[in-house]
Amino acid sequence: RRWLLDEQRRVDGRRMDQIRSLAAEVGLLPRVHGSGMFTRGQTQVITSCTLAPIREAQSLDGIDEEDTKIYMHHYNMPGYSVGEAKASRSPGRREIGHGALAERSIIPVLPSKEDFPYAIRCVSEVVSSNGSTSQASVCGSTLALMDAGVPITAPVAGISCGLITEGERWMTMIDIQGLEDFFGDMDFKVAGTKKGITSIQMDLKIDGLTPEIIKNALVTTKEGRYYIIDNYILPCISEPRPDVSKYAPKMLTTKIDVDKIREVIGTGGKVIQKICSDTGAKIDIEDDGNIFISAVDKEAAYKALRIIESIVLDPTPGTVYIGKVTRIMNFGAFVEI
Repeated sequence: RRWLLDEQRRVDGRRMDQIRSLAAEVGLLPRVHGSGMFTRGQTQVITSCTLAPIREAQSLDGIDEEDTKIYMHHYNMPGYSVGEAKASRSPGRREIGHGALAERSIIPVLPSKEDFPYAIRCVSEVVSSNGSTSQASVCGSTLALMDAGVPITAPVAGISCGLITEGERWMTMIDIQGLEDFFGDMDFKVAGTKKGITSIQMDLKIDGLTPEIIKNALVTTKEGRYYIIDNYILPCISEPRPDVSKYAPKMLTTKIDVDKIREVIGTGGKVIQKICSDTGAKIDIEDDGNIFISAVDKEAAYKALRIIESIVLDPTPGTVYIGKVTRIMNFGAFVEI
């Protein structure tokens, strides 16, 4: 504390406004749908991204009106990341809290279900830890999502700001590590894009903060976010990949008249089950007429879409159709288009 207050000297020799050495990389894990690694000093986080059909969104049973969650973020910090040898058990306070913080940091930039009909799960694994792993997982998740082809509206970066106080004296420092977090008075985490903040979380050991300290912390973290986005995230991957991984399910969407839903489903689900059996696709139909079709093979998804379109099609007089005559009657014939 004396070094910081009197000499503005940090334990690793950095200036008060200096960020540790950074690195960003995508595509580390070729078999997953998307992956990214973000390194900040001795803190390193690898995030993998998995895409799935909407039907595999997480079901919630809470007291509010939200019953499903299409974006899930899990954070794991095993003992070896801090040099400990211990068994990996159920998630603790840190895993749940940091996972929720990273999840909330990313949600504002995710595409709508209509534009990108996938359930998304990101898992951040802390490989090595020396402070600010939650914000490193935010950066790693941005890399993994862009690598997976998720059309996020803007890259998100996160960074922390520390505080040292003595009476009326105070001083902030950017990108605190473990020792500075332990001896300091504040851990002020801010994540966001270049257009604004998506999440704030603060740990405070003193009675309160003045408006000047808060303003200084916000300005400091803003400059840090811009630096990370411009110099590391965007040079690593400038925009989301144009298409999802070849290992990810391919999704198509369409919307039909609500009155046609029963025709697509059929009696006892016979029609929709036959479409799934013939094409190998998975089909989800919502009450408003939105249909989501998923298949590993894109052609299978298009085949299912064509079948659905033929079922809900209203024949137009004068149009030529190719069909199969199923029955001939005195008054005409039944034709399956």
